[in-house]
Amino acid sequence: MGFDELVAEGQAEPTAGWDFSWFEGRATEQRPSWGYANQLGHRVARSTAVLDVQTGGGEVFGEVLDRVGPPAVVAATESWAPNVARARNRLRPFGAEVAEVADEAVLPFPSARFDLVASRHPTVVIWDEIAQVLRSGGSYFSQQVGSGSNRELTDFMLGPQPVSGRRPDSSGWPPPAGEG
Repeated sequence: MGFDELVAEGQAEPTAGWDFSWFEGRATEQRPSWGYANQLGHRVARSTAVLDVQTGGGEVFGEVLDRVGPPAVVAATESWAPNVARARNRLRPFGAEVAEVADEAVLPFPSARFDLVASRHPTVVIWDEIAQVLRSGGSYFSQQVGSGSNRELTDFMLGPQPVSGRRPDSSGWPPPAGEG
């Protein structure tokens, strides 16, 4: 199969959610030994109210809830409309409230509502909002993606790239290398 055919085949695949099954047999990855979903499962099992921020299509959160069962209160946020619909469908069996919320927006939940807030790969972390919805003694659990993530792939596709040791905050600071 030629390059143009491969690109056309890839473009025809749906992009909603975090379902990468199309890549099976086409790509490999190495996951961390500690496993985000397993660690989240331990935390969800001890919680009464859980919020998954920027849930994508709800695939990972749903996998955890399938395994450990849902707490009394289950909620999620997602900013991209195609994923909102997908997440609502995936998380419906758990009675989840899935809110369509911009990544940088105020979380539409009462103060001190959750004892666990999770976000697998947040694009931005609004710490004040997380603190607002967490109960006293609650926790935030996240798998942060750093500036060196996918380094080999990035360098292969774009050539060697500078790597900053700092992750941008919600304002975008620090700016990308060469700006500011």
